[in-house]
This record gives sequence, C-alpha cells and structure tokens, in this order.
Amino acid sequence: MTAQSAEQDDHDTLMKVKAVPELIDPDAEPFVTEAVHELVESHIPFLVAGTYAVCAYTGISRRTKDFDIFCKAGDYARILGHFKSRGYAVEVEDERWLGKVLKGSHFFDVIFASSNGTMPVGDDWFEDARKVEMCGHTVRIVSPTELVWSKCFVQLRHRYDGADVAHVILKAHDSIDWRKLLAYLEVHWEVLLIHLLNFRWIYPTERDKIPRWLLDELMDRLKAQQELPLPQMKICRGRMYSRVDFEIDVKEWGFADVGGEGELRGD
Repeated sequence: MTAQSAEQDDHDTLMKVKAVPELIDPDAEPFVTEAVHELVESHIPFLVAGTYAVCAYTGISRRTKDFDIFCKAGDYARILGHFKSRGYAVEVEDERWLGKVLKGSHFFDVIFASSNGTMPVGDDWFEDARKVEMCGHTVRIVSPTELVWSKCFVQLRHRYDGADVAHVILKAHDSIDWRKLLAYLEVHWEVLLIHLLNFRWIYPTERDKIPRWLLDELMDRLKAQQELPLPQMKICRGRMYSRVDFEIDVKEWGFADVGGEGELRGD
C-alpha cells in the first residue's frame, strides 16, 4: 500500500469524534437532525464546519446556537434552493460569502468563502475531508488544515478564534497538511506566522508540534522583508480582520483599505 492510498483510506474511514457541542436551545435538536437529513438527501456536496468541527478534533465540548456548513460557491444557491423548495425560509445575508436556512427561531449558516474574500471553498477542501457520523448519517467534516485556515482571520473585538487555532494545532497537528496551509496563506504568510508564534508562546512544551521547516521558512521571509524599504503607500490590512475595528484607519487616518488608494507616507 502506498502512502497516498493509505492516506486516502484514512480519509474514507469513519472518524470517531472527540466531542460534540451542546446546543444552547435544546429545542433546536430536531431542526439540526432534520437539516442534516435534508442536506444528505440533496446530494449536494457540503462540509460540516465551525464549532462542530472544533469539538470533533479537539475534544472541547462547548455550547453553540447553530451549526455551520461549508460548500463551494456554485453549490450555495442550490442548497438554499433545496431547502426553500421544502418550506424552509432562506436568507442571503451577504452574497459574497454567507446564506442562512431558517425554520422558526432555528437556523444554520451556509458558507462558501470568508467575509474578507480570502477563503473560497474549492474541490481541494473535499479531498482531505474526514467522514463522521452526525444525526444518524455519514457526513464529511472539514479537515484540520482548512479548519485552521477558516479561523485565521477571525480576529474582531467581540470575537477572536485564535484559541480555536491553537487547540486544533495542539490536538490535530499530525493531521494538518502544513504545506497546503502555507499555500493557502501564501500572500498573508505573516498571519500564519502570528498564529504559530502564538501557539509556541501558549504551549512552550509543545513547540515541536509545528514543523521546523515551516518556522524556518517564515522567519526567513521576515528577515528578507526587514531588508526592504517601507511601502510607499500607507496600508491598513486590519480591515481583513474587522471592518469595524479598523474603520477609523481608512476613513480618518489616510490608510488605504484592502483595495483602493490611500495616502503616501510623504517622507
């Protein structure tokens, strides 16, 4: 058996989850069960993500108000349409990345990218997905690699997912495809470096969970960057973390947003 086929067999084997979240509203349980059944019956590819995935890989069990699924952008409208045809309410909260399926006070999110546009869900997300049992069905759950990536930019004043990133690295580091994760964050490699340094600081005895080559690569990039002059245009990429928290930088302090023009430093 080749390493590749062994890895594929591992992905095809039903994974035993380490923990499951607790719904804040117990009355939502029938809704979640029904929604998972409908998703499976639709035969439209999807991945369970969010708190369910964090619990599955880390063993942390925490309360949640809903559940998230990831899908490709091309399938997002199909999923909403499937549920609409069955009497559910649907909402397009933000056509750049997020829709919702609702019944009464219960809902689940249908996500195909991140709010900052850095995380389009593609075929490669499904290649490494694991299979788990959920509500009596076998479903696919986002892999640790994509789970980390999906949380790297969640850094708002009222919500920070850095603890999830650290916990997934701690408990599932041997299942993370680090080269794939680096490729996802190629343009924003400093964000990955921040999370890795954060992990090393939080768990000094677990530093070896991060491949040495990866840290060397990122530190080498940092060293090369230090030799360059400062950028001419004032840029605030903080808006990729939070548009609200870094609004003043763009509207009043002359920094360019993620796209568009800003002031020049003038020195």
